Amino acid sequence: MLLNINSNYIIIGLIVVFFTLEQILSTPFQFKKRSLHLAQNALFQLIFVICNIFFATFQVYCIDWLNDNHVGLLYLFQMPIWTKLIIGVAFYDITAYWIHRSAHNVPLLWRLHRVHHSDTALDSSTFFRSHPVELIFVFGVGNIITALLFGTDVLSMALYYFILNIFLFFEHSNIHYPLWLDKTMGWIFVTPNQHKVHHEQDQFYTDSNFADIFILWDRIFGTYKYKLLKNIRYGLVEFDDERKQTFSYLIKSPFITIRRVQSDELKDR
Repeated sequence: MLLNINSNYIIIGLIVVFFTLEQILSTPFQFKKRSLHLAQNALFQLIFVICNIFFATFQVYCIDWLNDNHVGLLYLFQMPIWTKLIIGVAFYDITAYWIHRSAHNVPLLWRLHRVHHSDTALDSSTFFRSHPVELIFVFGVGNIITALLFGTDVLSMALYYFILNIFLFFEHSNIHYPLWLDKTMGWIFVTPNQHKVHHEQDQFYTDSNFADIFILWDRIFGTYKYKLLKNIRYGLVEFDDERKQTFSYLIKSPFITIRRVQSDELKDR
């Protein structure tokens, strides 16, 4: 069923819902030129969709081949299909956690990943702002590695992305969410307030809360941090310039040497 749903339709539906809610509900912060901001970020998604046409087919072929040859941990055990699906989603998520964490610590990967963190006006359209090269050749290859190691299949990957897309819009949207979410579901799942800490300018907080669905990974591996939403400054100082917020600059920025501003330097500003 999930494999028959075009993910682009799901994403369009989610951006319509969350972007509309941002216009009618109270928001943590206000900023101008919302439509331009949406248009600039949406260009990243358009480029990704076009570039991913070939790779998506290649990715599915690789995972199917691994499954046909019973490669991976899950093939050592017999279990119901729904159990395997749930475990598969968890495996895709924990792999994404480690890739995301590496993207903050490996300079070459950070050049790509900083495009997502460059957004100084976080809202639902920030979901789109990721460099296509990163999504395809870093996280896309990560899905194949997940299948190689754990024996996950295409169906569990489809379920993972269905859940992930909802979470990512939920986490980035410029909407007030109650603190009780953090104190309840926030023990297991990523909440919007927790993820927004990850978009704080201060690298001390930027390099934390790497999980997308299960905040458990951050709690287990010691990368969980918390900060009140009202005290968070979004983006990266090195991109805090209107010219550096344009699509044309951001798409070429991985190939430009931009010095990363460290936490101790922010105190002097």
